[in-house]
Amino acid sequence: MTALTYENTLRELHTDQGVLRYHEAGDGPPLLMLHGSGPGVSGWRNYRGNLAVFAEHFRCLVLEFPGFGVSDPTDQHPMVAAPASVLRFLKGLGLDQVAVIGNSMGGIVAANLAIAQPNLFSRIVTIGGVGANVLSPAPGEGINLLMDFTDNPSREALIAWLHSMVYDRAIVTEEMIEERWALATEPKTLESARRMYSRAAMTAGAAAARASDQPPYWAMLHKIAAPTLVTWGRDDRVSPVDMALIPLRTLPRGEIHVFPNCGHWVMIEQKAAWESAVLAFLTRAD
Repeated sequence: MTALTYENTLRELHTDQGVLRYHEAGDGPPLLMLHGSGPGVSGWRNYRGNLAVFAEHFRCLVLEFPGFGVSDPTDQHPMVAAPASVLRFLKGLGLDQVAVIGNSMGGIVAANLAIAQPNLFSRIVTIGGVGANVLSPAPGEGINLLMDFTDNPSREALIAWLHSMVYDRAIVTEEMIEERWALATEPKTLESARRMYSRAAMTAGAAAARASDQPPYWAMLHKIAAPTLVTWGRDDRVSPVDMALIPLRTLPRGEIHVFPNCGHWVMIEQKAAWESAVLAFLTRAD
């Protein structure tokens, strides 16, 4: 198999709301891969280390959400723009149903879509983030550091946030810091991030949620029909593992796998173990 690079996997889909960029690799049933949020994030950076393994079994489609500096931006809150971008993307590729992996924000996007459209996903894998703080403080340490960086971007604040994402700080290399810094401080990307993760935006969002008569998505996980594997790092300081208690109880076809010595980036920090568990789930007979 030819080595997978950023350049030879990058694709563009032109839509009526701008260009959606994505990475494609492999043949077989379609597997949509949705990235998380945070400074300098992209789908490629979330999944580049896993792509070759999954491409042996699936047609992997790593979508870049609008508002993170790769796909064309919108003037919407990134969490509002993301689900609509997934539907545009799948429609543009002529795909009616796919399996999906969602990291953190990507998992929340997948959950919301699965609640609204039960037949959209054949199987769902989430990586941290899906649920609600049951025993731990909210927002967690990593989210507070993310707000600090978004309000006052500095290299030191970025490093502090990156360290909160992992169990083993050695994963945070100078190369990672530099590539994250370059994208996170791009003006349009930073403007979009502030709609989502400035302290003012987070405070306003929490107040709106308290005032709303609509239930939060995590109170509707019982509506998800697809088999769902919830994966989590035991030592996650961004979305602590007690958040998994609600999906564990309420997902009708849900199961959970917690990885030791692992922070928020399970697919990076416990790469081989996570890939093994996810492949077994995605490929086993119903």
